Amino acid sequence: MSLKENIDMVKEELNQEEKLFESAVKIERFVKTYKMPLISIFGAILFVILGDSVYQANLASAKTASNDAYTLLLKDPSDAKAASVLEDNNPSLYNAWKLQIALKDKDIKALESLKISSSDIVADLASYELATIQKDKAALNEYSLEQDAVLKDLAILNEAVLLMKEGKIEEAHTRLKMIDTRSPLHKTVNLLEHYGVK
Repeated sequence: MSLKENIDMVKEELNQEEKLFESAVKIERFVKTYKMPLISIFGAILFVILGDSVYQANLASAKTASNDAYTLLLKDPSDAKAASVLEDNNPSLYNAWKLQIALKDKDIKALESLKISSSDIVADLASYELATIQKDKAALNEYSLEQDAVLKDLAILNEAVLLMKEGKIEEAHTRLKMIDTRSPLHKTVNLLEHYGVK
């Protein structure tokens, strides 16, 4: 290597060091200028991460507590402490459990209270089961007219059977025609119309 090449190489290295030093100075100025906003952003990010971790831990704890309480209630439905824990940690599951117990015991009073449950499906099922247990045609009809009724076709079928038992065959057939041909109950409807009282 010649002396000129050595000097060029040294100049190149100095230029690179100068650029590196210049970048470091720019970064230092940026940090000094925006020190508080950067600390605030970092603190906010840290707060969000910690808050989310605590929230997820609470959710997991509540889920575990409600699962344990539900398991205890399946073994012993009279366990008031487990019922309270389940109600506090998972109200929807608590209402479903209450519905299960009310149906098993055919508890009219409990079904009445579940008709206004915060869980739409529990309220819907409680309304249907209450009307069925009481053999209440008007309640079955009212239930079947609800737009989002889960067991709408079954309610119509039950109402038609009650009408047939009363000898109101034409009215029963009119109600049965309200069940859609795509319904899983349509075969039962055909059997009732064909083999039932005409």
